[in-house]
Amino acid sequence: MLDIIKEPWPWYIAGPLIGLTVPALLILGNKSFGISSSLRHICAACIPANISFFKYDWKKESWNLFFVLGIFFGGMLAEQFLMNPGEITVNPYLKSELATYGVTDYSNLVPTQLMNFKSLLTLKGFILMVVGGFFVGFGTRYAGGCTSGHAIMGLSNLQWPSLVATICFMIGGFFMANVILPLILSL
Repeated sequence: MLDIIKEPWPWYIAGPLIGLTVPALLILGNKSFGISSSLRHICAACIPANISFFKYDWKKESWNLFFVLGIFFGGMLAEQFLMNPGEITVNPYLKSELATYGVTDYSNLVPTQLMNFKSLLTLKGFILMVVGGFFVGFGTRYAGGCTSGHAIMGLSNLQWPSLVATICFMIGGFFMANVILPLILSL
């Protein structure tokens, strides 16, 4: 049984399981699925500032904080006990393309040649980690939610803004992966 959990699951199993979180949350208490809003709840709980954006009853959304903590600790448990000890499977064409940028280590989910404290002090690392993180946070706030909230919850509820946001996320992702990322990696 443990071997089944350690292997990647096909889309026709993982997709419906993720999709079933929407009706489960709606049935269990008319809750909306989304991760990015939890940062706002944490700030509202921990920052005693007089900022109107954080002035609301965050305790009503405390279930979301437990949900995010569950994701965090579940990820830690999976990393400790369920990681496949073999190399991450990467398409051979992508491997050869990434090798031209110096990315050859596939022992972790994130290439250690790009994401480490030493590379944070380089231009490439700073752009990938700090500037990229800022754009992800800004985009999430600007779009009114993250990919999980819009693509999973919003589309399930047939919300037009979520369809527009999801299409923009996909276009932005394709553009980033195929145009901007190769430029950054070639620095």
